[in-house]
Amino acid sequence: MPLALLALAIGAFGIGTTEFVIMGLLPEVASDFGVSIPTAGLLVTGYALGVVIGAPIMTVLGTKVPRKRMLMLLMGLFIAGNLLSAVAPSFAIMLLGRVIASLAHGAFFGIGSVVAAELVAPDKKAGAIAMMFTGLTVANVVGVPLGTLIGQSVGWRVTFGIVAALGVVGLAGIAKLVPELPRPQGVRLRHELAAFKNAQVLLAMAMTVLGFGGVFAAITYIAPMMTHIAGFSDGSVTWLLVLFGLGMVGGNLVGGKFADRALMPMLYISLGALAVVLALFTLTAHNKVAAAVTIALIGALGFATVPPLQKRVLDQAHGAPTLASAVNIGAFNLGNALSAWLGGVVIAAGFGYTSPNWVGAALAAAALLLAFLSAALERREGTHGTVVASGAPAERRTAVHH
Repeated sequence: MPLALLALAIGAFGIGTTEFVIMGLLPEVASDFGVSIPTAGLLVTGYALGVVIGAPIMTVLGTKVPRKRMLMLLMGLFIAGNLLSAVAPSFAIMLLGRVIASLAHGAFFGIGSVVAAELVAPDKKAGAIAMMFTGLTVANVVGVPLGTLIGQSVGWRVTFGIVAALGVVGLAGIAKLVPELPRPQGVRLRHELAAFKNAQVLLAMAMTVLGFGGVFAAITYIAPMMTHIAGFSDGSVTWLLVLFGLGMVGGNLVGGKFADRALMPMLYISLGALAVVLALFTLTAHNKVAAAVTIALIGALGFATVPPLQKRVLDQAHGAPTLASAVNIGAFNLGNALSAWLGGVVIAAGFGYTSPNWVGAALAAAALLLAFLSAALERREGTHGTVVASGAPAERRTAVHH
């Protein structure tokens, strides 16, 4: 794997830390600003919605900017947003800082996915994407738990200051290690938009929304769930997040490996198992050992879907994949926003801190149904129906049944 993937992983590490660390600090932030836990959950929802909105906007704005330079500009935006969160005098200002940081998220991973895929042979693309996303998953093993510990010990503002510093390191890594890649010739915005006429691209994005949304329904409220239901101390949330992160690392690498071999079966297994495990979490959340094991499984199964879903979008939007790739990252976060909001709704309605697990199970099951539908349509059409950069009719290729 090229060394440039390390630079992308460093940037992903910073972004992953800021995205997930807030979940371990919700009680502290809520207490500091005098808001409820469901209201503090808007920091998760707001960030996710910012990714959804920012992914296409920032990608379109960057269509005439070399990819390396655009990645550097995005990291600068990320740094600014986290600094604002660190010094926010009110909940509203902190929410604004989260949104500013989030605007860089989707375009960074979207453009980064395309760059990673271009750096390797065709049969290694999912693995290269997984390597970049390893930074995001490792953030949950190192960055998020450490950030949670620091936030609980000396204040959550310090955590966000450190996250901004991580962004500086990521920016330097990209400047040093990522090569200057030429922009594709003849690809215009209308070619990028043409990918969204492909039903398979839209189905893959819908699977992304529902599948990873299932993970966030449970994990957004992991701190109150584990302290109030399982009986863990506040300090235990840190190592529980480590377990979640370790699961993510393993699931991401396995998903990347098998997506290059059997993409659709990988999705069937991971989404089906995720739905079952999330449903069981309603029961296992009452036992410390069972809850810890379940959290690790949710991380593994949830992130096992990421490389195959991202690769499927790149494959189906062949020739003009940058915007579709970025929008699919936004789709992950649309699912995060939807599930975080739904989780807050069921908690506020009095169903208890384990009720978001049922929401997550339902979302993952719906994603599995869409995966079966997508495969059935592909078999019926007998083609992958990709969109080429020239804007010509979809390229007819021999069907590959994963």
